[in-house]
Amino acid sequence: MRAVVCRALGVAEELVIEDIPIPPLTPGSVRIAVAAAGINFADTLIIAGKYQVKPPLPFSPGFEVAGRVLECAPGVSRCAPGDRVMAIVEWGGFAEEVVAPESQVFVLPAGVTDPVAAGFPIAYGTSHLGLTYRAALAAGETLLVHGAAGGVGLTAVEIGKRLGATVIATATGEEKLAIARAAGADHVLDSRSEEMRDRVKELTGGRGADVVYDPVGGKLFDASLRATAAGGRILLVGFASGDVPQIPANILLVKNIAAIGLNWGAYRTINPDWMRDSLEELLRWLGEGALRPHVSQTWPLEQAVEALAALRARKTTGKVVLTTGR
Repeated sequence: MRAVVCRALGVAEELVIEDIPIPPLTPGSVRIAVAAAGINFADTLIIAGKYQVKPPLPFSPGFEVAGRVLECAPGVSRCAPGDRVMAIVEWGGFAEEVVAPESQVFVLPAGVTDPVAAGFPIAYGTSHLGLTYRAALAAGETLLVHGAAGGVGLTAVEIGKRLGATVIATATGEEKLAIARAAGADHVLDSRSEEMRDRVKELTGGRGADVVYDPVGGKLFDASLRATAAGGRILLVGFASGDVPQIPANILLVKNIAAIGLNWGAYRTINPDWMRDSLEELLRWLGEGALRPHVSQTWPLEQAVEALAALRARKTTGKVVLTTGR
């Protein structure tokens, strides 16, 4: 089968397309013919050897896929051959076939396309589990979302509105701000503005945001500390800026602010029931038409290097997806 292969840790430009052996079916697992695979910022990290999981070389990146079930190990009951599914894998998704544990395979609602499904579980799962289980966002609160036109940020805008929050979205430039506004943001702010903190205070009557959703880090995190309401929560989702903030604990103490880390993938082992329940609720919402996933670009598997470069350069909005033609 064809796959994108990383043979040495480094940069995406060194990835190659190769024919590799089809992975064997293991107990409790499902073999899937991959039609599409979602691309995430974490793919750039795992290629560089900077991700928390370090697979042995050579390996294929890719954490989320969609396609059709080819076969199931004995005892598997969540799906059957022929079902259209999405799945989460530790790595290996940038290939024509994957084997995924049954617990990480989800049958799709009717009418959901493969590109939408491939880009769905990580971005939506991160925002839903983070805003509900970790940050406990409540109806009537104000949610400040950074990187609001990106893969996870855009889903946080949608889910924040679904949960009854007033959403303030930040992004760079009018095009990205318009995308956040179309997703339901009540207010949009250019994150490059030196007045971002003051504008958040103005929009909240001087109080600040109850919850901050931050997949960017860097200077935005520093501004967020001062734009967060007393008793508020800052949800740390990632550091797309490349700058990991050093948190001044005195500000947390004085304002009674909680800085909350979220490693969504870890819940596969920490509390798989939370992850399953979260994704099943999200799929219900998707099937009801309550969510509108935004796939901005699809690339063929052979152009994975170009797709990753576009993501890394922050030239994309929503999700970027690879397709295999299967």
